[in-house]
Amino acid sequence: MTQRSQPQFPAGVIFDMDGVLVDSEPFICKAACMMFAELGLQVRPEDFVPFVGMGENRYLGGVAEHYHFQIDIIQAKKRTYDIYLDIIRGQLQPLPGVHAFVEKCRILGKKIAIASSADRLKVIGNLSEIHLPPEQFDAVITGEDVVHKKPNPEIFLLAARKLGLAPEHCLVVEDAVSGVAAAKAAGAACLALTTSFTRRQLQGADFFAPCLAEVPDVVINQIA
Repeated sequence: MTQRSQPQFPAGVIFDMDGVLVDSEPFICKAACMMFAELGLQVRPEDFVPFVGMGENRYLGGVAEHYHFQIDIIQAKKRTYDIYLDIIRGQLQPLPGVHAFVEKCRILGKKIAIASSADRLKVIGNLSEIHLPPEQFDAVITGEDVVHKKPNPEIFLLAARKLGLAPEHCLVVEDAVSGVAAAKAAGAACLALTTSFTRRQLQGADFFAPCLAEVPDVVINQIA
C-alpha cells in the first residue's frame, strides 16, 4: 500500500548496500567474531542482530557494551575490516536481480545513489567485489559522511540532496528495520527487501519484495 504523499513517479532511487545489493552480513559477522576472539572475547553471531544496519561503530560497539567489554573502536573496526576484505575476496556475490535493477533505473533515466551506514572502505570493497563500480552511481554516501546513523534520516536526506532531489521524489530500497524507519522519517517512499528481516518487522515500508529480482509490478510502474 502506498501513502498519499508518495510521488507517482520517483525521480531518484537510493539503495542501501548490505542486504540490498550484497549479503555481506555473514562475512562481517564472521570478521567481527574473529576480531573479538583475537581480543580474548568469544561472541555469538546472534549478538550482532540488534545492530544490523546501524554502521560498524554501533555494530561492534553495541556487542562490546553487551558484554561490558572495553574496546578501542577505531582499532577494532580497522582490524575487522582487514579481516572482512580478506575473506570476501572471490566469495561475495551480488544478490539476485541487482545488476538488472540498477540498469533498469539507469535506462529509465533515474538518478541513483547508495546510502550505506558502513564506512567507505567497506562500501568500495563490496562494490568492487560484485563488479558494480561506484562511478555507476550519481552519489555514494557512507556512514563517514553523516553524524547521525539510521534510524535517523540524515543519510537519506543527504543522498537526496546530492542527487538534487527532494526526498519525497525518491524511492529508498532498504532491508533493515532501522533503514525503513530512516527512509520514512526522511519523507521518501520505501521498498523493503526481506533479505534480513521479515515483512512484519519491516511493516513501515510502502512496498515489499524478497530481492530486486522479484520487485512487484506496482513498484516497477511507479519508477517507470
